[in-house]
Amino acid sequence: MDYEYIQERYKVPAEYGRRVRLKGIREGIIIKDMGNYIGVNFDDMKPGKYSTCHPTWEMEYLDIGEVRPMTRGQERYQKYIESEYSGTFAEYLGIV
Repeated sequence: MDYEYIQERYKVPAEYGRRVRLKGIREGIIIKDMGNYIGVNFDDMKPGKYSTCHPTWEMEYLDIGEVRPMTRGQERYQKYIESEYSGTFAEYLGIV
């Protein structure tokens, strides 16, 4: 199960869609389980982007929120980044 290790190891309610506040000032939403860390899409970031954060270091857990969806273009670029394709993004899309 996603986030199970983090929940048990660090005794925190980390889960996909949980809002968090870092250092009492920067808020965002958890979008990725990274083993010992969580991926947080902060409110000042583009949808789909995330910062790697430690689940206990100055982290406050809030209510469940709504994950902002990526645009179609952002989704395509994310798939390109995650692929093993060695060409350019334009070549990946077939427009060159």
